[in-house]
Amino acid sequence: MSKCGITVQITHWVGRRFPVPIACEFSYDSADPLAVTMILDSDGEYPVRWVFARELMTEGLTARSGQGEVEIWPTHSEGQRALWVRVANARTRRTAFFEMPAQPIAQWLASSYALVPRGREMAEVNWDKLAQLIQ
Repeated sequence: MSKCGITVQITHWVGRRFPVPIACEFSYDSADPLAVTMILDSDGEYPVRWVFARELMTEGLTARSGQGEVEIWPTHSEGQRALWVRVANARTRRTAFFEMPAQPIAQWLASSYALVPRGREMAEVNWDKLAQLIQ
């Protein structure tokens, strides 16, 4: 089992003109090869954890990706690449927007693919053991 992670400063946009800087931690664990975890306000008193598909984040680096609870898209402004993440909770009808630097996220994702290459996520699954669990 292998893991990789990164902590970056991101901006939580609480309205169009109220940016709030927060720490955000991303982690990847080869034991759950399809998913990434994003912990918002990881240094704060009440961190929030979102788990979503690694492929969603990868696609979001180059084009709008996702629908429903998590949506990711790239932007370019003044020579800087950024990544936007929108998280929503249908139950509470709340939505939050986060802006983060794209480069460190892209590098971290590359390290996750070094651990488990694209297309090999299910190669280590013990299908016999899994079948026994559902019988």
